[in-house]
Amino acid sequence: MDIPTLDGITAKTVTSDRLTTRVLFSGPEDGIPVMFVHGNVSSATYWEDLMMALPAGYRGIAADNRGYGGADPSKKIDATRGVRDLSDDLAALMDALGIETAHVVGHSLGGSVLWQFMIDYPERIRTVTQAAPGSPYGFGGSKGENGEINYPDGAGSGAGIVNPEMVKNIIAQDRSADSPTSMRNVINSLYWKPPFKPAREEELLSSALSIHTGENAYPGDAQPSENWPMAAPGKFGPNNALAPNYQGDVSQLYAIDPKPPVLWIRGAEDLIVSDNSMVDMGALGQMGAVPGWPGADVFPPQPMVSQTRAVLEQYQASGGDYEEVVLPETGHSPYLEKPDEFNQHFHAHIQRYDA
Repeated sequence: MDIPTLDGITAKTVTSDRLTTRVLFSGPEDGIPVMFVHGNVSSATYWEDLMMALPAGYRGIAADNRGYGGADPSKKIDATRGVRDLSDDLAALMDALGIETAHVVGHSLGGSVLWQFMIDYPERIRTVTQAAPGSPYGFGGSKGENGEINYPDGAGSGAGIVNPEMVKNIIAQDRSADSPTSMRNVINSLYWKPPFKPAREEELLSSALSIHTGENAYPGDAQPSENWPMAAPGKFGPNNALAPNYQGDVSQLYAIDPKPPVLWIRGAEDLIVSDNSMVDMGALGQMGAVPGWPGADVFPPQPMVSQTRAVLEQYQASGGDYEEVVLPETGHSPYLEKPDEFNQHFHAHIQRYDA
């Protein structure tokens, strides 16, 4: 993968005990480390502007996750571990770079990784910043603020619900706007709120198209199910890793020690992570877009934002601390759409800790 980087960003290949991948760096080598974890169908490229805007004295570090961009394509995501492969990869990268503790920042799927990283490696975290993170209970197939799973096999989540035409367009490296499911149209309709378009649209499109594809990569494998919508998650790939039946015990978050402070920033008009997500089977079924919907008592729209808030409220009640910031007229990428507002809160968050 050869995506141009901004002036001031350095790209290197780094090998840890778990993964060889492309890693982007900004700032002084001896700066306070800030580790960025990107979302699904993207790569470290999405973080470059945010990295360049870090306050003086901070070192930005963003890797291509396993299954994405410049990561070793032979290394697959074992979805039966949830997102633990990606959480463990982050810890191994910190080891390889000689980093004991860091501020961590996640977006979307990267936010899901950070919920797990908080459980597994709390002592390595200075602060957590979550930009439109996935629910701690996974993506799809659960209901209620407590994340009750709809079906034991996770039906209605994972690779089986990914639009196959979009996958074909990714495999074909389609850069056009000819199809509603071309990645150019997908990112410009779902990743941010129209009519916003980022200055580096071409680089971000290249980043999205750099995801590794195949049955054991993206979107992953699927299993037939007797439960609506007749598809359950398989065992490989990022989408299956987010299935609710592969998530761990979320209540472990309440017992971690230390409890890093959490900043949660989201867009008020996010169409991907919301209580009525336009890519959630419950919401689509309720709209009549997917036939056979079994009803709101069985498979309602997943209340992703409400689930996250309920978890963070319990985290706070257990001795942690969090702040929720909602940016108006903003979609799924608040750090790209409203960088000044985002950085105002983000910089204050990390500097407060380091002071």
